[in-house]
Parts: sequence; C-alpha cells; structure tokens
Amino acid sequence: MDALDRKAIALGLTRGMTLADARARAPHLAVAQADAEADERLMLRLAAFCEQFTPLVALDPPCGLMLDATGCAHLFGGDAAMRTYVLRTMARLSFSGRAAVAGTPDAARALARFGETAVAPPGEEEVFARPLSITALEAPRETSVALTRAGLTTLGDLADRSSAALTARFGDETMRRLTRILGREDARITPLRALPECMVERRFAEPFLDLSAIENVLRPLIAEATGILEKRGQGGRAFEARFFRADGAVRALCFETGAPSRHVEALLRLFRLKADSLADPLDPGYGFDVIRFCVLRAETLAQSQIGFERQDAQDGDFADLVDRLAARFGRERVLRFAAHETHDPMRAAAYVDAAASPSSRPSSWGKPEPGEPPLRPLFLFDPPQPIETMAETPDGPPMHFKWRRVRHLIARAEGPERIAPEWWRNAAGARRRTRDYYRLEDREGRRFWVFREGLYESETADPRWFLHGLFA
Repeated sequence: MDALDRKAIALGLTRGMTLADARARAPHLAVAQADAEADERLMLRLAAFCEQFTPLVALDPPCGLMLDATGCAHLFGGDAAMRTYVLRTMARLSFSGRAAVAGTPDAARALARFGETAVAPPGEEEVFARPLSITALEAPRETSVALTRAGLTTLGDLADRSSAALTARFGDETMRRLTRILGREDARITPLRALPECMVERRFAEPFLDLSAIENVLRPLIAEATGILEKRGQGGRAFEARFFRADGAVRALCFETGAPSRHVEALLRLFRLKADSLADPLDPGYGFDVIRFCVLRAETLAQSQIGFERQDAQDGDFADLVDRLAARFGRERVLRFAAHETHDPMRAAAYVDAAASPSSRPSSWGKPEPGEPPLRPLFLFDPPQPIETMAETPDGPPMHFKWRRVRHLIARAEGPERIAPEWWRNAAGARRRTRDYYRLEDREGRRFWVFREGLYESETADPRWFLHGLFA
C-alpha cells in the first residue's frame, strides 16, 4: 500500500501493508494503481498555483510544498492569516492538508507533519519543536528504534544530550536534521522558478471574468513595473503575464523585446499579439483570482533622445517590427542572415536571432574594394550544380562549359581563388578536397562563379567542375 485515505486509516490500514492483508481486513477496499509521474505532475501544478501567494515555491517530497513567505505575509494580514488563507484556498480545490509557519523550512515541515502548532514566532522554533516525537526527524527505522530504546522519545530529550556523543552514535545527518528543526541552523529552499527582476500583481475580491477588459487590468500593472525599472535605470527584455484561475489552473504568456523597453503601449501590443496567436485561447474559466505581471530579464537602459537624423527612428521601427513578429510566430522563427567567421563559402552565412544584441552578432559582411566586382555572388546553389567543361590546361580556367544543356563560351575569367577545407570539421573518411574558384563571364555578359574540386594529380586524377553561384 503506497497511500491511504482517511477512511482506510480509520479501518486500521497502514502504508507498506500488502494488498492481501488489507483486503483481509476490508474486503470491499477500492484500489487504484499508483502513478508516481502523475503525482509529480499534480504537485508541480499545485506549486504553480501557490505562486500567487509567494514567488518562492519549492516541492517538499513526497507530497508537500514549501513556501517562503518572507516579505509576503503582510499582504494577507500576517503569518497566521496567510496560513489560513492558503488552507482555505486549497480546500476550495478539494485538497486537504496541514500547514505551519516557522523561521526555517525544516522546523515548518516538522510542525506541520508531527505537531499542532500553527505559527512558531521567529527565534522560538526550539520552544515549539522540543515536545515533538523523535519521528519528526524522519530518520531510518533502525535509528528511531535505537533512540526509543535509549529512552529518547522527544526532540527535547535529544537536544539536552551531548551532540558529539549523538553524532558518533547516529551520524551527522540525524544531528543536522535536529539542529535545523530546532531553528539553530537554517537552509533556504531552492524555488522551482528564479525570482523575477520585478513583479506586480492585482488581486480580485471576486473572480475576474471579463476577458475583453483584461488589457485595462494589465495596463496599470505594466505601467507600475516600468516605473520601477525606470527608477533603476533599466528596461525589460523578457516579460510574463501570469493568470491564476479560481479552479487552480495557471496560464502564463511570455514575450520578449529585442532591446530594453519601458514603453507601456508597445508591451501591451506585444501581449495582445501573443494572446491572439495562442492555439489554446486564454480562458478565464470560473474567473481569475490574481493577475501578475513579471519582468523576467532586465538590462540597463539609458535615457536617449532621437535627434534630427532619421537613423535612430528607423532602428526603433525595425526593432518594433521584430518584436511584433516574434510575439506572433515565436522568436525562434524570426531570423536573419549574418556573416560567419569562416573562409568556407558553404558556411559564410548563418541564421541568427533577428533581435540579437550587437555584442552577440557575428561580424558584418566584407565589402569589395572600390571599383572592384564582388568576390561572392548573391545567389548560391545548394548543392553546387555539376557542369561539363573544357580547359586549355588541367589546372587552368575553363574555355567553355555546359550547364543545363546550354553551352556557355567564356569571354573573361578571373582566378583561381584557392579555398582549402576546414580540416577540423572533416569527419574521418569524408575529407573534402581543395577548391579552385573562378569568376567567369560568357560572351552574352552573364557572370558565373565556378570551382574545380580537387587538385590535379595531388588529390585526384580527374577533377570535377561545379557551378556554385550567379552574379547579378
């Protein structure tokens, strides 16, 4: 038996009992297969729901949650009022539980699971924890049996004994657990989500149902958050609107900007685009209890003024366009071409985030010398197209070539530009050959970029020719 409800416990059943023994005591026992993964998913959903009380929520296995209420309890009228509110809210979702408030996570867990104290004032954890049974240590069974046989039945009995002797007999972990429950040592929780840079929220006395007026709620929240960022000299790059429904469901809409921003209407427009692009539309259900707006990532944003030149405004228009496209289609789908640090023409261009900051962008495209034609064509074939050629010498430029059943007579040729493969990228048995590139112009004025693959005699006895690109 992995878990029991209250009726089963009242019948005298216990965890760990075999199913045969349980059925012998209760023949009509209803049994369901345990699903640890489903239990974990449920706890994660409850943890997300509890983020409306505090952003610092962690799982407390096997079936508990740990909430760090530091700086949040006063919003609910104090520690006792917050505890009552949390339990009442969970009961509304048909979950029953026990809760305690203490200065350390281990003390709160022990009081909630094994005690009757609701709130232990800061610094007084030991007073309320001393009467607890040694089962609050949750030590291995053999340790609990040994402590009981030694006449140590409460945590107070252990606390009065020499820590060195107890450590030597029962190990460091047992004594560390004891000192944390007594409040002598603190260990902070690790929340499931990192704390946002800035967070504002609005709570409703009655569940909020009017989805058409949701922007009227978000606008002042965004304005408040951007006001906080302005005082810090920062602007937001990543934002999240979080909606806590009365039935326990939590919806989150995240969006980003290409540059730090504090523009309320622009952020509201991005939220609108993100909401419109959802495959599963935002549904208030029985209503939202809390709506929260978070700034997940912020960067320095200095005050700037657009001058008489248009360039600054154009940059702003481009960034706004990228943000709107990313909000609708996803940032991973809004890309641009950028130069890549390599001499290999097959790798000279790469897709990068269109909103990447200048420091993370690859170097710009190289420019030809004044009056010189471009070294690379605008149009490249992938893969290069094979062609039939005729050259005066094996390592010279072609006199003519045939491509797509059309013969081109060469009027001018320039090259070769020898490009060796990047040896560190060549897999074993798949080594690429050296390429000699030529810029060709036929008698009709069409210009081509061709290459011969493989050095004559040193790499191959029969080099092959390919058309790699077309010049404009």
